[in-house]
Amino acid sequence: MYRAPQIAPDQQRPYVVPPAPLYEPPSRAGHDERLFDDTPHRPRRRWRWFFIKWMFLLAFWSGAALALAVLYFSWDLPRPEAALDSVRRPSLTLSDTTGHIYASYGDVVGEPLRLADLPPSLPAAAVAVEDRRFWSHPGIDFIGIARATLVNLQAGRLVQGGSTITQQVAKNLFLTNARTFKRKVQEILLTLWLERSFTKQEILEIWLNRVYLGSGAWGVDAAAQMYFGISARKLNLWQSAVIAGLPRAPSRFSPRVDPAAATARGREVLAAMADVGAITPAQAQEASAQINFPPRAGTGAGWFADWAAERAQPVLPTGADAELRTTLDSRLQAIVETRLNALLDGPGAAANVSQGAVVVLDIATGAVRAMAGGRDYRASSYNRAAVARRQPGSSFKPFVWLAALEHGMHPDDLVLDAPIRIGTWSPSNFERGYRGEITLEEALAESVNTASVRLLLQSGGPSAVIEMAHRLGIKDTLPSNASLALGTADVGLLEMAGAYATIFNGGRLVTPKALESATAEGKSLALPLAPATAVLDPDIAGMMVRMMASVVRTGSARAAAIPGRLIAGKTGTTQDYHDAWFIGSTGTAINQVIAVWLGNDDNRPMKDITGGTLPARLFHDIAADLK
Repeated sequence: MYRAPQIAPDQQRPYVVPPAPLYEPPSRAGHDERLFDDTPHRPRRRWRWFFIKWMFLLAFWSGAALALAVLYFSWDLPRPEAALDSVRRPSLTLSDTTGHIYASYGDVVGEPLRLADLPPSLPAAAVAVEDRRFWSHPGIDFIGIARATLVNLQAGRLVQGGSTITQQVAKNLFLTNARTFKRKVQEILLTLWLERSFTKQEILEIWLNRVYLGSGAWGVDAAAQMYFGISARKLNLWQSAVIAGLPRAPSRFSPRVDPAAATARGREVLAAMADVGAITPAQAQEASAQINFPPRAGTGAGWFADWAAERAQPVLPTGADAELRTTLDSRLQAIVETRLNALLDGPGAAANVSQGAVVVLDIATGAVRAMAGGRDYRASSYNRAAVARRQPGSSFKPFVWLAALEHGMHPDDLVLDAPIRIGTWSPSNFERGYRGEITLEEALAESVNTASVRLLLQSGGPSAVIEMAHRLGIKDTLPSNASLALGTADVGLLEMAGAYATIFNGGRLVTPKALESATAEGKSLALPLAPATAVLDPDIAGMMVRMMASVVRTGSARAAAIPGRLIAGKTGTTQDYHDAWFIGSTGTAINQVIAVWLGNDDNRPMKDITGGTLPARLFHDIAADLK
């Protein structure tokens, strides 16, 4: 085991004090203590200055970045003051015989109105359904945004928006509908500018006067005129609710597009007004029960509107807002559309008939009261009533008979029904039989082809018949050969209706017309007047009407007969059943012509459809509804 050696006391070394240092720090007495602060605080102060420096740099560069971002987003912003007076397309509105607007072109803008000019129900409805906190938020409703976000997350799709009325003004007046981050930032910038530059009342007035409300109407006054035929000053509670409900989906809730959807949306707005206390629940319930829209012209009125607008172009001043009072009868238009579509969807579909056209016009004036240029204007705006040219078949024969009457013949005179050959062409009758000598009246009633060709040859040939057709208003080029007697020319339904009206009114030329009056910028425009020129001897016209009455009474158009009425007209069928026509008068008490064409756009043949079947039946159904 190891042990440390023991040292005797006398051998231990004494403790020696170390020498003094060579440098003695100066005394702190009489000096600033900060010079001698050797406490451990210097690193903390160094970090403090470091933090302040970087915070300053961060704030500086953040401000610079924000300034650059604002500059970037505002670089192409439109000048707000100029946008408030933005250029718009001149408007053209068309109203029917009752003054109800059924079509418009361009941008229809009504009278600018102040809140004091409007019924209180209208701005109250707008705020209730579009922006309930409009009067309190600073232009952006953060509560509304949060609520909309929650609703959309719960639904898993975009079902609610959080835009305020001010934001809508910013977007609708100054920006596009592009869904980009840049446009959204610009919308916020313009929203803040609007809130700073205008009062809440002025912003709401701008919205009410500029918001798009469907069918080309911009602003509540234009919408009130278009949908109700009154100024926005006169809107009642339920009408205000319907208009206030349109901005969310103008095309879907438009009363002219879907009255049922407009009614449902109006009731939603009334419920919202009751919810915010603008009206009582009893008032909302009463107004909901009162919602009712006037009869609408229907989708087919688009064909008439296009035709009427084209007819008006020569008299309209360039760049001016204009209004046209037209000859359209909306009630009759609805009847025509309903009957035509029912026939095409039912027996027409079974017989391979896919299209049709109908024209109704006054015999005395030529005013077109209804026009359907097809089965669905939205699917095809091509106007088969005014633009299309088809072979009329035997419905062209009245021009042949008129030429014969002018040549000195009489309805009771005889014409031979027997085989006939002209060169290599040998026309035959539809029934393939021959009757020998028959009267002109019998020949027309049974639509005898051989008799028609003989009458053409005996009455001056094709040139006399062509002259007769042109005299009565047919403008198309007609073939100068004997086949013209069987209706091989291409003609239009509208012109044929006018020519028949000329016969029915005693021989005075009837030119189909669409316009009753026109105004531009509040001033009346002069419309061209078609002279009521006598183009037929009244006695000849009377004999022709007598023979066409036999067509309905005993001949090929018995399906068009209406008990108690004197119906006169003529059927037409082309080869291989490509076209089927019936044109006739509705009787002296009503005094209108109804012209019907059925067929297919691609010229496919129908299944055994003649003018005396479905066309005569459609004429009957429409005429029976006239009162």
